Amino acid sequence: MKVMISEDDFRVANLHEQFLNTIDDVDVVAKAANAEETLALVEEQQPDLLLLDVYMPDELGSHLLPRIREKAPQTDVIMITAAKDKETVEHSLNYGVVDYIIKPITIERFQKTIEDYKKRTDILNKTEEFSQETLDFLLNQNEESKEEEVPKGIDPLTLKKVERFLMSEKEGVTAEQVSEKMGASKTTARRYLEYLVSTDTAAAEMKYGRVGRPERKYYPY
Repeated sequence: MKVMISEDDFRVANLHEQFLNTIDDVDVVAKAANAEETLALVEEQQPDLLLLDVYMPDELGSHLLPRIREKAPQTDVIMITAAKDKETVEHSLNYGVVDYIIKPITIERFQKTIEDYKKRTDILNKTEEFSQETLDFLLNQNEESKEEEVPKGIDPLTLKKVERFLMSEKEGVTAEQVSEKMGASKTTARRYLEYLVSTDTAAAEMKYGRVGRPERKYYPY
């Protein structure tokens, strides 16, 4: 996934780049410090994702959105900015930004944004025919209902912690590893992991250890 950063504060841009470099399958292809550079590099690099600031020295980043759409129609945009006025937010949403993060941002929020974007992209790339549930996820319309609809025995906050841990372990986790992380029983950990499998958030397969004992391992989907 090719990512470009448009941010006039080089310290913030470097922090974003450092974080992105820790994520598998993400390549930071360019950094722009102003609007003019942003348009030129977007056209040249054709990134999959652009992290765009609003307040730049020569022009508001939000004003670039229609031209970005013309130069790179396949590029998705995530706004990362201190701008939170109604006009800027509405303008950005009307041009289809996939997320809008208000500075100062936390590493947790940034991580969730990139993980959700990767998951969304993966679903779009692999799916030929969409269910309503999948479309609701892609359109971010079921975030609240997901918490309400989890089955008895599944706590939404604990579920998010388990999912976050799973997403950070690209080589997979076992129920025992998750139980240690949760401070709960292996049975409880397995219940949460199996629920994530049932919602297509995780995949599972049997692995055989050195002594031949099978072990179920879970991977981020």
